[in-house]
Amino acid sequence: MSPNESRRISGARALLESLQREGVDTIFGYPGGQILPVYDELYDSKLRHILVRHEQAAAHAADGYARATGRTGVCLATSGPGATNLVTGIATAYMDSVPVVAITGQVPVPLIGNDAFQEADITGITIPITKHNYLIKNVKDLPHTVKEAFFVASTGRPGPVLIDLPKDVQNATFDYSYPESIQLQSYKPTFSGHPLQIKKACALIEKAERPVLYVGGGAIIAGAHDEVKALAETIMAPVTTTLMGKGAFPEDHPLALGMLGMHGTRYANYSIIDCDLLIAIGARFSDRVTGKLESFAPNAKIIHIDVDPAELGKNVKVDVPIVGDAKVILKKIIATLKLKLPKSAEWMKKVDLWKKEYPLDYDQTSADIKPQYVIQMINDLTKNGSFVTEVGQAQMWSAHYIKCKQPRTFISSGGLGTMGYGFPAAMGAKVGCPEKNVWNIAGDGSIQMNIQELATVVENDIKVNVAIINNRYLGMVRQWQELFFNRRYSYTDMMGQPNFVKVAEAYGAVGIEVTKKSEVKDAIKQSLKADKPVFLDFKVSREENVFPMVPAGASINEFVEHGGSR
Repeated sequence: MSPNESRRISGARALLESLQREGVDTIFGYPGGQILPVYDELYDSKLRHILVRHEQAAAHAADGYARATGRTGVCLATSGPGATNLVTGIATAYMDSVPVVAITGQVPVPLIGNDAFQEADITGITIPITKHNYLIKNVKDLPHTVKEAFFVASTGRPGPVLIDLPKDVQNATFDYSYPESIQLQSYKPTFSGHPLQIKKACALIEKAERPVLYVGGGAIIAGAHDEVKALAETIMAPVTTTLMGKGAFPEDHPLALGMLGMHGTRYANYSIIDCDLLIAIGARFSDRVTGKLESFAPNAKIIHIDVDPAELGKNVKVDVPIVGDAKVILKKIIATLKLKLPKSAEWMKKVDLWKKEYPLDYDQTSADIKPQYVIQMINDLTKNGSFVTEVGQAQMWSAHYIKCKQPRTFISSGGLGTMGYGFPAAMGAKVGCPEKNVWNIAGDGSIQMNIQELATVVENDIKVNVAIINNRYLGMVRQWQELFFNRRYSYTDMMGQPNFVKVAEAYGAVGIEVTKKSEVKDAIKQSLKADKPVFLDFKVSREENVFPMVPAGASINEFVEHGGSR
């Protein structure tokens, strides 16, 4: 029988066959009543299903899988509370433009709208946080819907798509065939960039004396890391990246400035303030990057390259907007440039001086375990590493002290800032890239939000190394309370926490407590050599703060000093 020859099967079977046609190899999910026909088909399916312990973890794992591999992640849940437990993970993927297809069970079509047991209007709930969603009421629509969902999720500006599948549709039979292609009249992403806009961009680049590349996650999505490097070297422009853009430019390169914005390096932020040309590539000028809009790149002409036309001019007025795929457009810019010698030699001397005057630093003489030291050692001792963070102080320290040389090796919740994201996302990243040494760098607050996934990683032999930066506080909130709320530490003390070593061991993982600086390196090496998932509990300085820091709403060159003054 040919692949596209029709045969009579159930909707549940058709769903799994359609997923396989889309190249899906792994599903992260949790069963329940209204999705049971699909789970019955999964019983002897070739698809790998990983049973998580909470549906939110299924969404985050699919997200981590997608970010690590560049392929669309898939999660599966039942109706009602199962579906609503996916919402935080779907919103996380939406904010960071991650291709995920979420599939939910639903009550039978005749019961929809009748407040049936475990009914929730999940398509209505997720309209604001999905790129598109579908409620399938006729089984004949299923193959085309799946094909369309994967196409929408993975093209243009990627994002999550939800398919809601009523139980009677899963059980219904029909003559199944799968479409080979999809055509959507209302959805035509632009990839090539307008030739006139590219010429205008080149004209600005050729005149610039103080250019800066500002690179976001869109460059990674487009696979444009080689082109970013080529452009930077051609015009001798320093490169600063967003949190999502880490890995789009090698961070050991002389032109690298690290991250910009609220917790950006001083030299990255000073470069933005003083540049005469800002080339934004796959970035969205978020408030955490720009600070006070009136003083962001005040002396610069701005070129903005983005596949999503809605982002152009949304937050910052730009001089040359270019809609399209970053890789395609950068290739055209490089080929069009008529730049014999870069004009930025004096500019680079100034930038290099800033880098020498304002290096990233912390008290390296302290006998206490400094979180920066832990993360620095993880970076130095890990070969072929992939790093996934939770949210908060550990996330920002990781952004500074993990030095990425390749794309898709730094994974973090940026736009939504989701605590509890990192551990299940690291699990998904390891499943997608089993050859990588995957780390989850976590705070002691974030790790407890999805700590139950220890059961999942142990049961499925998913070797994840978890470094808990344990300061017994909700660290970033406490830092804000220290600097801006007169040290009134309202409900941020986390001294009432479990013994993480015993928790890990109870699930069958390895637990290691680290209380001395001299133990840090050996503990990391021990974790990397272990053949089981590992929880490393680093008891770090309790009130260590993340610096540099710019207060919310201030200009990005107005830094809070260690004592709290600007």
